[in-house]
Amino acid sequence: MSTTTRRPRRRSRLLVLPAVLLLSAVLSSCSVVEDLTNGTDDGATPTAEPTTSATTAYYDSQFTRDGTFQSHIDMAGLDFVYTLYPTKSTPRTNEWYPLGNKYFSFTFQAYDLDQDLRAPFNTKRKVFLGRIQVTSTTTRSDGGPSESPYSLDADAKTITLDPEPLGNSYGMLITSPKGSFELRNQQINPTDPATIGIDLTFTATVRMESSPGSNRFVEQTITQKVPIAIFPSDEPTVAQEIPVNAN
Repeated sequence: MSTTTRRPRRRSRLLVLPAVLLLSAVLSSCSVVEDLTNGTDDGATPTAEPTTSATTAYYDSQFTRDGTFQSHIDMAGLDFVYTLYPTKSTPRTNEWYPLGNKYFSFTFQAYDLDQDLRAPFNTKRKVFLGRIQVTSTTTRSDGGPSESPYSLDADAKTITLDPEPLGNSYGMLITSPKGSFELRNQQINPTDPATIGIDLTFTATVRMESSPGSNRFVEQTITQKVPIAIFPSDEPTVAQEIPVNAN
């Protein structure tokens, strides 16, 4: 009788032990979950605050990242090159804020890829720039309406840096190395404080010579969009005074 009664008790203890371990594991898991959620059960998820680097990544801009922008547009073997850079007035593109004026300069030139760079100029096709136009739009973090902080629409030879550019009735010569359009210290006006980016769209109306010395020209428009990142700040962009024709 005594032997019969002891064996069930041992089995009972063996059955209870796994249950105790399981209950301990459950309580331990509850403790870990409570620690991770700081003892709250409202289901709220923390939201990271936007950072300057996040804004830059969202509004990708070679101009802002590299401190300059250059594009090469191949049109029938002619390389059309837009180059933009900030001026000494506002040189640090990571300090371009919505408020305050920002300044840039740009050039536009054509290269005949069918000829060596140092080949005689009369072996190269001539390109004349007639009208140069620039429009602008803005992007805001709050989804608000776009603005136009910069615009240009002019006869290129009347506004280029060279007071006596080579040209004809088609416009000014921009074939390298004899000609190049250049405009300095262009002002981008202040925008809404929620602005995170500005897009400048350049459109040049050109006449391209079909073959060197042929005097037969074809009209084309050469368009390029340039994104510029704008960083959040309550302070305005600080502009330094520089000579009118400084880079």
